[in-house]
Amino acid sequence: MGRTVTIYDSTLRDGAQAEGVSFSVEDKLKIVRALDDLGAAFIEAGNPASNPKDLEFFARVKHLELRNAKIAAFGSTRRKDLSAVDDKNLQLLLSADTAVTAVFGKCWDFHVTDILQASLEENLNMIRDTVSFLKARNREVFFDAEHFFDGYKANPAYAFDCLKAAAESGADCLVLCDTNGGAFPTEIHEITKRVTEEFSLPVGIHCHNDGGMAAANSFMAVEAGASQVQGTFTGFGERCGNVALATVIANLQIKRGYLCVSPEKLHCLTKTARLINEVANLWPDEAAPYVGRSAFAHKGGMHIDAVLKSPRSFEHIEPDLVGNTRKTLTSEVAGRGAILTKIQRINPNITKDSPETESIIQRVKELEHEGYQFEAAEGALELIIRKQLGKYRPLFELINFKIVGEQPYVAGRSATAMIKINVDGTTEITAAEGDGPVNALDKALRKALEVFYPQIAGVRLTDYKVRVMDGKSATASRVRVLIESTDGAESWSTVGVSTDIIEASWIALVDSVEYKLIRDIENRFRAYL
Repeated sequence: MGRTVTIYDSTLRDGAQAEGVSFSVEDKLKIVRALDDLGAAFIEAGNPASNPKDLEFFARVKHLELRNAKIAAFGSTRRKDLSAVDDKNLQLLLSADTAVTAVFGKCWDFHVTDILQASLEENLNMIRDTVSFLKARNREVFFDAEHFFDGYKANPAYAFDCLKAAAESGADCLVLCDTNGGAFPTEIHEITKRVTEEFSLPVGIHCHNDGGMAAANSFMAVEAGASQVQGTFTGFGERCGNVALATVIANLQIKRGYLCVSPEKLHCLTKTARLINEVANLWPDEAAPYVGRSAFAHKGGMHIDAVLKSPRSFEHIEPDLVGNTRKTLTSEVAGRGAILTKIQRINPNITKDSPETESIIQRVKELEHEGYQFEAAEGALELIIRKQLGKYRPLFELINFKIVGEQPYVAGRSATAMIKINVDGTTEITAAEGDGPVNALDKALRKALEVFYPQIAGVRLTDYKVRVMDGKSATASRVRVLIESTDGAESWSTVGVSTDIIEASWIALVDSVEYKLIRDIENRFRAYL
């Protein structure tokens, strides 16, 4: 394995600037866990000066036990005509209490004079003061040289002066930003090589995709000596997005021999990409290199024939390397290894060749054909496995429910749900008001079940997402509902699919509750043993 290239993921900051993306705090924490598990070295989690939600996130992320990643807070150099110590935004950066702080500073003279309306010397002082201020407070500082490549092409001496100001003030890494995303790979290579030859500090690359060349530009920067790549994991971000780190990791590590993540974690690339897109509530790019559902898909004719004889005839790598699977027009080769670990948590005696494994894979395929997705719904997948293995017993039975909408709308009680359930021969009838029909149904179900299972009182929904599967059918379209729940100690997700949004929500709600109850029963059993 060649030299190490550290991965700096900005999905939670740059990615959050994509149109249509809005992360909750729970979303951000879930993505942090996934990226840390994969082995990302740094996770840029937001700007604490931008909104209260990011402040809450930084307060909570400190309590996560991360194995691989360092959390970075992001902000700008101090404001002009203001000392660093008096800059409120820098104070908020410190309050985030992260090991790493990334600060961006202008490196294009046009931006300094026309956008900041500052002198060139004042901008250099802003960079020096900010980096020195943060280093004096024991922060690892990454200097994001904003618009560096445009700045270099306009005024190379001044662009280098900006890097020198950061380096001489103690910056730990100089990150060259193609902020407008318009540079060409040859330019990136030439300029990055000059920087790496001039400075002994680690150099990073941060590319946007406005010219469609973010991946190529990132690779060329690494070839020129950059040792850190910044981007968003699946490439979404402002305008045309950022470089997709899933593509970067796979290409650098598999094709060029660089070390980006632990080799044992490469197979998690696809799973991580799909989870992040699902949490962001974005349609995944099915044709994304390596991790897209179509990345190893083959249509009829000679291609299928050739692949069946020798996969490398039409595949540049084995799909399993990145946790993906091969697809043909009529069938899909499911990755047994990807699901076997989950099966063995329930029954360790089952192997990849057991008939139970085949039946579970087939059931998952059937449900995926109906519109289910389990990358971000691990709770629902566990219940499916239990049902196929005969390790499932319904803990309650729905007799019926009725939902009544109320108009005019009154905050907190726009709908009422009445529900009747049966638990071991005992019937419970209850009702609850809620902010919409799903919220009312959720409250009524929990209220009824608390009579039998008091621990349900500690469970709450933390997220609720709806995706229309086929817009052509208008209001009769099939929808997928993803619900995330927590009991304070653990979080889990479940999914439901139907042409009726209430039914889809009900399926996800029931699975959420049953997952919690089954886990509690198992934990008590283990404690007894």
